[in-house]
Amino acid sequence: METIRKTDLALYDPTRDSDPILKAVGIKRVFGRGTAAVHALKGANLSIPYGRLVALKGRSGSGKTTLINMLGALDFPTEGAIYFCGQEITTLGEKTRNQLRRTQMGFIFQSFALMPLMSAYENVEFGLRIAGIPTKQHRELAERALDNVGLKARMSHRPFEMSGGEQQRTAIARAIAHRPKLLLADEPTAELDSKMGLQIIKIFKDLVLQEGMTIVITTHDPAIMEIVDQVYALEDGQIVDQG
Repeated sequence: METIRKTDLALYDPTRDSDPILKAVGIKRVFGRGTAAVHALKGANLSIPYGRLVALKGRSGSGKTTLINMLGALDFPTEGAIYFCGQEITTLGEKTRNQLRRTQMGFIFQSFALMPLMSAYENVEFGLRIAGIPTKQHRELAERALDNVGLKARMSHRPFEMSGGEQQRTAIARAIAHRPKLLLADEPTAELDSKMGLQIIKIFKDLVLQEGMTIVITTHDPAIMEIVDQVYALEDGQIVDQG
């Protein structure tokens, strides 16, 4: 039964108790059937407090991308439950899940996924439209997000006029413009050099410290693991270490 409402999440006060913003209990994910079945997750458990920068690390095929998709309500687990802001989201219908993703979460992908003919500002503003933010708030929120990532002076540039790092920062600005509670990023620095990758992580740290966001990323970069607040190590579909 669907119990989650936008107003429930908007009014949720993380200081009222010790509940984590994200909790996964016994998450299993099986693709296919019979002898061809692939067990991507085999009973993962984790608990993430509010206002943390958390990394999921592991080799390709370890299950980290599958897990982050589950945490972001992009996919259903075969077994187990996921809780966001104290509410179970694994039993929600697609319409409610879509609303949850649009209004309370932000997503960053390796490919940047920017609209090539739109400027940086227009790409960010487009994200605000998808999130259902009133039009009168768009300019203020878009410029604030671009300023957060150091691109306010280049907001009129289109993707082909920007470096890879600037494109990734634009994607981050689009993901954070509506001020989500949770930001999920799948290998956000994979296509960047080490210097630019660390700059992106610094932006994430600032968002946690200044905006109170919770950010979960997947990575296999040891330098990044030294900077984040918490690391979950995945191996063969299971969480084998928590640092």
